[in-house]
Amino acid sequence: MPKLKTHSGAKKRFKVTANRKVKAQAAFKRHCLEQKSPKMKRQARGTMVLHDADARIILKNFLVNA
Repeated sequence: MPKLKTHSGAKKRFKVTANRKVKAQAAFKRHCLEQKSPKMKRQARGTMVLHDADARIILKNFLVNA
């Protein structure tokens, strides 16, 4: 059985912390920003820690070696 490779797109989009939590960029910040509230745009600025259910999917399927 060959070794599993890490998904190269996921390498660029997610970081795994020391406690195996997954950090990612906030969603909905690409386009159509005129109709989004300033509060929403402000809160979506930096990185965020993904919810446990989402992080489990990322770690199991895409970041196999993390």
